[in-house]
Amino acid sequence: MRSFLSTASALLIVLVAVLTPLSALAVWVDREIGDTDSYVATMEPLASNSRVQNAVAVRITDEVTKRIDVGDAGPFQEGVESLVRDAVLSFAGTAAFRTVWNTVNRAAHTAVEDALAEGGDSAVSIDLAPVTERVKQQLADENVPFVDQIPVEHTRITILESGKLGTVRDVFHGLRIAGPWLPVATVLIAAGGVLLAVRRMRALVGLGLALAAGAVLLRIAVSVWRGLAPDDLPPDVDRPAAAAVYDALTATLRTTAWWVLAAGLALALAAWLADRRRPARAARAARVARAA
Repeated sequence: MRSFLSTASALLIVLVAVLTPLSALAVWVDREIGDTDSYVATMEPLASNSRVQNAVAVRITDEVTKRIDVGDAGPFQEGVESLVRDAVLSFAGTAAFRTVWNTVNRAAHTAVEDALAEGGDSAVSIDLAPVTERVKQQLADENVPFVDQIPVEHTRITILESGKLGTVRDVFHGLRIAGPWLPVATVLIAAGGVLLAVRRMRALVGLGLALAAGAVLLRIAVSVWRGLAPDDLPPDVDRPAAAAVYDALTATLRTTAWWVLAAGLALALAAWLADRRRPARAARAARVARAA
């Protein structure tokens, strides 16, 4: 019976190591990726990120200048490009840009959810038309030539190609269903692993190490995914900006991994020290009993 309980306890504790990163991902999908307000709040700091601002400036400048007819005057064309790019970068440093950025990301989040939930081959993109409109107004206020020719069209930056999601969509769907229930199940399994153990302090040491191992697995998964994610992006997507977006979206996962790692190691150390002290306490108690 003791052998059976020890084996069952060990298996449950090992299962905790596997479920820990999955639990973190389930909460992340449910609370951050699946919730519009949380998604927008996560993306908001990117409005001040130089790599993102540069990608927006390049994309809008390319779209605007190729639609402005300035004849064959090459140097003048370059001047217009410089004016537009500088105007976009100037606007990107304002509070108004942050407001527009939040608006376009709120709209994009709906498309992200649809792509992950329903599939299809359409691309998910951020529509920069509101930014173009504000830049056009800024150039008009400065009496820049040809500003009336700037079209306020749907200038987009593609952030996701749903046709390439495949397994990612299935994993996302499964984690979305699991939601907050997977962490609850993980806690119950961890408790079961300790309660079934013949030597519970040693089981707590194992549980702490299992949590630490799960945190390491989570951190490795985030890093590996960061390396593979660019392969699924369109070739015209700015890679530094895409990396900034990925880092922003996974910041919670990285923080969670470090906290769980620290908590797991602390639990393992505390339980190990407590287990080491037990023989000493028992010996002292025995001496006291003999003396009495």
